[in-house]
Amino acid sequence: MLERKFTQCLERFLTEEHHKILLVNGARQIGKSYIIRHVGRKMFRHFVEINLKEDKEGMRVFADVHTTGDLYMRLSNYNRKPLGDNSDTLVFLDEIQSYPHLMTLLKFLNQESRYRFIASGSQLGVALSQTPSVPLGSVTIEQMYPLDFEEFLWATGVGKEWIESIRERFLRQEALDESTHNLILQRFQHYLLVGGLPEAINKYLSDRNISRVRQTHRDIHNLYRIDASQYDDDHRLKIRKIYDLIPSNLENKKKRIVYKDIEGKTGKTFSDYADEFEYLTNSGVALEVSAISNPRFPLVESEQKRLVKLYLNDVGLLTSLLYGLNVNAVLQDIRSINLGTVYESVIAQELLAHGFKLHYYDNKKTGEVDFLIDDYDHLTVLPIEVKSGKDYTQHSALSKFLGTPDYGIDCAIVFSNERLVFKKKGTTYLPIYYCMFLQSECREEPVILPALEEI
Repeated sequence: MLERKFTQCLERFLTEEHHKILLVNGARQIGKSYIIRHVGRKMFRHFVEINLKEDKEGMRVFADVHTTGDLYMRLSNYNRKPLGDNSDTLVFLDEIQSYPHLMTLLKFLNQESRYRFIASGSQLGVALSQTPSVPLGSVTIEQMYPLDFEEFLWATGVGKEWIESIRERFLRQEALDESTHNLILQRFQHYLLVGGLPEAINKYLSDRNISRVRQTHRDIHNLYRIDASQYDDDHRLKIRKIYDLIPSNLENKKKRIVYKDIEGKTGKTFSDYADEFEYLTNSGVALEVSAISNPRFPLVESEQKRLVKLYLNDVGLLTSLLYGLNVNAVLQDIRSINLGTVYESVIAQELLAHGFKLHYYDNKKTGEVDFLIDDYDHLTVLPIEVKSGKDYTQHSALSKFLGTPDYGIDCAIVFSNERLVFKKKGTTYLPIYYCMFLQSECREEPVILPALEEI
C-alpha cells in the first residue's frame, strides 16, 4: 500500500469532527476510494461502501432516494447485514456527483446522526453548483491530489528520518552533499517520468518497466477525456479540445490558453468557456493558474481570469504525451530538449498539493514570472522561477519584478537542477527537489488569539 499524507487528514476528521460529513474531492484514479476504504475499515466495526456511479449505470437502487428514511431502507437491503450506530458504522458514498440530489440529503443525514457518513467524487464542484440546496454547515470539503514528490520518495524507499534531515538543510538554506544530491535528483527525475498516480507508481515499483507505466498514463488520459461525455455535444467537444490543447500550449512561449484556438474563432474570451474551464479544474484533471499584473497580498484580490494557464494534474501524464518511451529526454542533459514545461508543471502540482493557490505574474513591460504565492508569515508575495538549464541565474523578468519599487517585494526563489544553495540580490537559489518543503500555513500547534481586553 502506498502511504499517503491524506490518511492523517481522514483519521483526524473521523476522530475529532463528529458533527459534519466529509466530502473528498479530486480527480479519478488518484486513490480517493482506496484511502477512504482503508481508513474506514480500520477505524469502524461496520463499513459500507456504495459506488453511486456504478449504481447509476446498473441497478439504480439509490436513483429515486429523496428522504433519509428511503436511504436507510435501501442501505439495509444493499448491505444485507445488521449495522450499528454512529459510534461504529461508517457509510461511504463514492462518486456522489452521480446523484446530485443526494448532496442535499447530506444535511439531514448529518442532523439525524444515525451513522457516520463520508462521500467522495471527482466533480463535486460541478455537483454542488447543480444542487438546489447546498448543505452548508453540514459538510467539510477536502481536496485530494496525486502523490506529491515526498510521498513518491516514501514509496521508493527513502526513509522519513532521512527526509527530515534533508528538510533541516532546506530550513537552514544549506546544500546537500554531492552524493545525496545526486540520489534525490535521480528520484526527482524518475518522478517526472512516473508522476503521482497510484497505478502508475505501483507499475513502476513492480519492475521499473516504463512501457507498462506509459500504458497506464495513456489509459488514464483517455479516461479523463471520456469523462467529459456526460455533457451535451457542444460542451463535450470544447472540454476535450481545451484539455487536448494543454501540452501544446505549455510548449508556447506564453504558455497560456489562446481562446481563438479552441474553436478557431476570433474574439473569444474566458467568459465564453467559463463552464468548460470550471469542469476541467473542478474535476481535478487540470490545474488553473491565474494572471496577476499588480501583485498585492493577498493575491486573490488581484487575479485576472482573462489570462489563464492550464497544466495537467499529473506530470507523468505530461511526460508521457511529450516524450513517450524515450526516458533520456528527462534523465540525460540533452541540449535540444527544453524541460521548462515539465519543471513548471511539477512545481504547479507541488504548490497546489501543499495548499497554495496558483498565480503567475504577467506584465507587458516587465515580462512573466512563473509563479506567485502568498507568503502568510510575512504578509507579502513570494515570486518563484523554475529553470531547467545551466543559465538558471539569468532571469530578466524576475529581476525587473524585484526592482519595481511600487511592489515592495525583495525576496524570490529560483529552482534548478543545481546542488548549491545561495542568495544573490534577494533571490535564493535552491535545488528543484526542495520544492517538496514549501507549505502554505502549515503549523503543528494551533494559533490562539490573544485574550480580549475588558470594556
